[in-house]
Amino acid sequence: MSEDKSAYRQIMKATSIFGGVQVFQILIGIVRSKFIAVLLGPAGMGLAGLLQAGNGMIAGLTNFGLSSSAIKNISAAHAEGDEEKVGRIIAVFRRLVWATGLLGLIITLGLSSYLSQLTFGNKDYTWAFALLSITLLINQISAGQGVLLRAMREVKLMAKSSMIGSVLGLVTTIPLYYFYGMDGIVPALILAAFTSLFLSWYFASKLSFKKVKVDFSTVKIEGKDMLTMGFMISLSGIITLAFSYLVRIFISNYGSVDDVGLYNAGFAIINTYVGMIFTAMATDYYPKLSGVAHDVDKMNQTINQQAEIAILILSPIILVFIVFIKWVVFLLYSEAFLPVNQMILFAAAGMLFKALSWAIAFVFLAKSASKLFFWNELITNIYMLGLNLAGYYWYGLTGLGISFLVTYVLYACQVYLVSKTLFKFKIDSVLVKIFFLNLTLTVICLLVVLLIMDIYLMYLIGLILIVVSAIYNLINLDKRMGLRDKFYGI
Repeated sequence: MSEDKSAYRQIMKATSIFGGVQVFQILIGIVRSKFIAVLLGPAGMGLAGLLQAGNGMIAGLTNFGLSSSAIKNISAAHAEGDEEKVGRIIAVFRRLVWATGLLGLIITLGLSSYLSQLTFGNKDYTWAFALLSITLLINQISAGQGVLLRAMREVKLMAKSSMIGSVLGLVTTIPLYYFYGMDGIVPALILAAFTSLFLSWYFASKLSFKKVKVDFSTVKIEGKDMLTMGFMISLSGIITLAFSYLVRIFISNYGSVDDVGLYNAGFAIINTYVGMIFTAMATDYYPKLSGVAHDVDKMNQTINQQAEIAILILSPIILVFIVFIKWVVFLLYSEAFLPVNQMILFAAAGMLFKALSWAIAFVFLAKSASKLFFWNELITNIYMLGLNLAGYYWYGLTGLGISFLVTYVLYACQVYLVSKTLFKFKIDSVLVKIFFLNLTLTVICLLVVLLIMDIYLMYLIGLILIVVSAIYNLINLDKRMGLRDKFYGI
């Protein structure tokens, strides 16, 4: 039992460290989003989202998954204490970062006219994509420095870099939006990229490792391994970005750029503010699961424990967002963004299924089943795209929230069945109980918000549900980690 408590506490500790950084970034993000929403409005956010989506698709095509594969290689060499090997891998990695970054720049520059035509139906934004091509090189170099910090497990430096970057990103870009409006979007994105580069390079320069010179043959041999490892992961990322890009284009062409801005804003809330738990947990969970993936019992225990903690922490947050969604949107953005409310309601409910499926799906990578991971994500993206297009066509923005919910219900069933069949994964009965009880509270809360017209009665019942959820989940966290023993000496 004490061993289980230690495991749960380790999960919570990792979540707390990276969650603290996430909370700080969220607070800065709230201020930034508020300024951007007021200064640019939905149309401005839609324009920025479309430009970034186009660039993101090219970046996904040209980065070759180096961030995933290199972390594994550098971390393994670092754990072995082989300084020569660490230095050699880092030298090769840096060469590859420059090569892939330049490739992204050249392709974006060459296709800028086509990207404008595909995205906006005209060539008016060719110059914007051309100017933003430099950000693919800059962002790839920045990501490379971040990989070194993560691989060498320099948590404090990572935290400092992220927090300072958030502040500088705010103070350097907001003036551009204030003075130039929508014309300041491209300069702001470029300035943000250079700011990130400066910070990542500064903190990475504090790392101590042996400098090794490598020739082309070494880069070819070592680099092939890194590129091959990351290729399948990168493919799935490319497809996700491409399908997301298609959804935005469909919304822009069938609806309006304003709707694209509302869509971006709504899922920014879901993925950033509700989904921060995934970002906070992922840094520690993936390597931990990889270390026990060969042992079925330990693998099952690790997945179930991670899923339990994710659901216990996330569920009360979901209810808060569902009940107070109007105020959340108003505070984070402006009154112009209130049409996105119902989309967020259904998407927030879908996050509960995402928490369960997220914990299970990591086993594909931990088992090095990269092809299975790719096909799993491809199938998911295909039906997600279909559901998104149908949802928006029939129900507008609300339909996109419903499609998100349905997608993750299907995805949770899918990854469970595949993992059970191929990897002998077994879901614990305790996890099932926790999941369905929290799902019941979420469904009731969703129905209360949608069906009760008396706003005061709705808030009263909603608050009761939030309190019930918080108490139930806190009691379960205490059982797993001994919170009272740890914090109150009881």
